Amino acid sequence: MIIQDIDKGKPFDWGKTSDDYAKYRDIYPQEFYDYILKLGLCRDGQNVLDIGTGTGVLPRNMYKYGAKWSASDIAQNQIRQAKELAERSSMKIDFFVSGAEDVSFPDNTFDVITACQCIWYFDHDKTSLSFARMLKPGGRFLILYMGWLPYEDKIAAKSEEIILKYNPDWSAHGDTVHPVWVPDQYLNTFELLSREQFRVDVPFTIEGWHGRMRACRGVGASMTPKQLSLWDKEHIQMLKDEASENFIVKHYISIAQLQVKK
Repeated sequence: MIIQDIDKGKPFDWGKTSDDYAKYRDIYPQEFYDYILKLGLCRDGQNVLDIGTGTGVLPRNMYKYGAKWSASDIAQNQIRQAKELAERSSMKIDFFVSGAEDVSFPDNTFDVITACQCIWYFDHDKTSLSFARMLKPGGRFLILYMGWLPYEDKIAAKSEEIILKYNPDWSAHGDTVHPVWVPDQYLNTFELLSREQFRVDVPFTIEGWHGRMRACRGVGASMTPKQLSLWDKEHIQMLKDEASENFIVKHYISIAQLQVKK
């Protein structure tokens, strides 16, 4: 993908990091899923579509709560991993390859559409209309995000420094607690019901945090093999110097709930 407002237009491909993504990005704490359930969503026979599913982290973790899931991603390798992981647990999830703008189901198909860690990659002029069309009357659209806090967490800060050393165009650094972005186009077709953010401590091992950082856009999805090799060595050494084998990284979760306008 190339998006001019992201990483100064530098190309990135999530398919390049699918192996790491499948192994190391399933890190959302139970508080994340509990919040969604308390909204009464993604459960009890509801028909749910997850856009930009990656390796299917959201539908696989929420499958046990009884919703019927379909899920798409633009990267074929991500969907391959999602299918393999779901099949290992005998989950019946309809995973398919598609860009967000090209996902098409009949009108009034879904109770809920979710977009986790991916809202900034869509063509909102198109998806704001298509999502509303595919949702049932009163259907909900959830925009979901979790980010680390480099100004509050030493390990997160040092990890960002090393990414920027080898990939200075990476623009996803320096996060602070703030409401998740709701692009203006969605406010034409949806009503914003709620937007909330809360802090969480996420546990990691050295291997787990290193793998999670490899599976981010600024590293595995965009670095050259030479850059990645140099980053690997420096990042692992930093963790050995600065972290214990088990540690937490400060994060926050931010969720917006929208409802199709009547």
